[in-house]
Amino acid sequence: MYPLLETINNPSDLKRLSSEELVRLSGEVRRFLLETVAKTGGHLASNLGAVELTLALHYCFDSPTDHFIWDVGHQAYTHKIITGRRDQFHTQRQYHGISGFPKRSESPHDPFGAGHSSTSISAGLGMTVAGGLQGQSNRVVAVIGDGSLTGGMAFEALNQTGHLNKNLIVVLNDNEMSISKNVGSFSSFISRKLTGNYFRDLKKEMKGLLENIPAFGGNILKFARRAENSLKGFLTPGMLFEALGFEYIGPIQGHDLPQLIEILQNVKALEGPVLVHVMTTKGKGYPPAEANPDQFHGVGPFDIATGAVSGGKPSGPSYTGIFGKTMIKLAREDRDIVAITAAMPDGTGLSPFAKEFPDRFFDVGIAEQHAMTFAAGLAAEGLKPVTAIYSTFTQRAYDQIFHDICLQKLPVTIALDRAGLVGDDGPTHHGAFDLSYLRHLPELIVMAPKDENELQHLLKTAIYSKCPSAIRYPRGNGYGVALDEELRAIPIGTGELLAEGDDVAILAIGSTVYPALEASNLLKEQGIMATVVNARFVKPLDRDLILSVARKTGNIVTVEENALMGGFGTAVLELLADEGEKDIRLKRIGIPDRFIEQGPQAQLRSDLGLDGAGIAATCQAFLKSPTIVPHLARVK
Repeated sequence: MYPLLETINNPSDLKRLSSEELVRLSGEVRRFLLETVAKTGGHLASNLGAVELTLALHYCFDSPTDHFIWDVGHQAYTHKIITGRRDQFHTQRQYHGISGFPKRSESPHDPFGAGHSSTSISAGLGMTVAGGLQGQSNRVVAVIGDGSLTGGMAFEALNQTGHLNKNLIVVLNDNEMSISKNVGSFSSFISRKLTGNYFRDLKKEMKGLLENIPAFGGNILKFARRAENSLKGFLTPGMLFEALGFEYIGPIQGHDLPQLIEILQNVKALEGPVLVHVMTTKGKGYPPAEANPDQFHGVGPFDIATGAVSGGKPSGPSYTGIFGKTMIKLAREDRDIVAITAAMPDGTGLSPFAKEFPDRFFDVGIAEQHAMTFAAGLAAEGLKPVTAIYSTFTQRAYDQIFHDICLQKLPVTIALDRAGLVGDDGPTHHGAFDLSYLRHLPELIVMAPKDENELQHLLKTAIYSKCPSAIRYPRGNGYGVALDEELRAIPIGTGELLAEGDDVAILAIGSTVYPALEASNLLKEQGIMATVVNARFVKPLDRDLILSVARKTGNIVTVEENALMGGFGTAVLELLADEGEKDIRLKRIGIPDRFIEQGPQAQLRSDLGLDGAGIAATCQAFLKSPTIVPHLARVK
């Protein structure tokens, strides 16, 4: 089925193939990718575009002695397939399967893990410097996409690399820029010649000759350098990288394997930092992905013939979709509302907003830090900015939330999409820490809705609170509840009593509220009567409601889809301790002190006891446990 691919068990197997066989292999890899991802889902378009580039890199370098650092990891599937994981590839992003991203514990060919963007050059420079200090001569190649290059961290790393003048190779996989065929072909020709031995030797000889000419040699050399830079700057977009101290090579056609190999072989011999600019096509070889690369960036199982995603959606609308619709509804009534995202207009549900309000929508690229301070500047001038970023990526902007938003009491709304367990992308993408890293910041209100209807009300609450606010909501679909037509602001710091019982009080937040209600029904069948509270606000807590149900039952169970350390349960525990409630027992349910691997959300919630059955079982065990004094020692 894959006659050549089935003979490739490690990168060294590539080196025995002829040029024609390598080209045929690229076709087999592309077909293998397409047929596998169609069944499992995954990041398709970017990986289809990086097949030839990956094969050329592995053909020219020697992994794992030479190190490949893949930025984000969205383009590393071919790398995984040819480094001994072909037979496991059908398990990528599956429960107990291999990761969809590079992972150090998975293979020696993955020297650095990824999942967030703009990190490869920094890590690659660190490895290059470490190799030099340890007397090693291996090469390090950082592969970064044009999207990741919008992150400021990448430019910080480029700047230091040029300053240190280390032998780091950066490959810019550019699948967005459009250049004409003639310019691309001519530039590729120039790149091959400029990296060849003859030109490099000639350049060194001419430099030495000119430097030895008395009086005039230095001036002539400066003029020659200006002329060379002007020519390269005119022919290529490399002036910025040259200014940062890199030898710029490109743009190069990224699907011409023989040409890629020739240039990369030449680049291996260059000294100092080198940036190789490679032009690729997202979705290469699969027309639906080439036509709609965003749709096939991260895709579920799909039908290859039509490109249609398999399976129907649950009845409830997605939280992301409700967020986007609510933003439009509120913005139609208030011209001061503006929306910001960091390279995720589709993923955050803001594309319709951008279409209707193009002047009030800002995509800042992969620059979460800038997004927050930009929002702070907008708020300082009286606008109502809403910054929508995935919970896991918001971690990158903690300092800006502290200094530029909270410290200055600026009314920025932070919409934390994909909060909690996100599923198949695993630990790099789970939004498991936002309650912990946000609730201790002064001035910040932190809230989470129990369903999609409450989301729209809490979004209005946040925008009009006149305070820094964060609202977190999960990935996926809601419960299909009726959506109120009229939006209302919910009083800050007020919870909701959903069920009453005398035996135990279950305090739940966000996505755990409905499982808590399910647990109360299961407990009732066992003769255990539970109070259920929808906390809604992690900060400020509803002090009066929590103390009331705690004193009534004497037993509190908190439930959150967040790290237990420093999260919602910790906040309740602190409240009880501050109020001197020594006779109230408390048990916390949440994400333990470890990273959670990938898997379906329902499966992960079941594993962690965050579904209805798990919450009920924990409550039963808790109520049967002996009473221990003092209170703090009793906390589980």
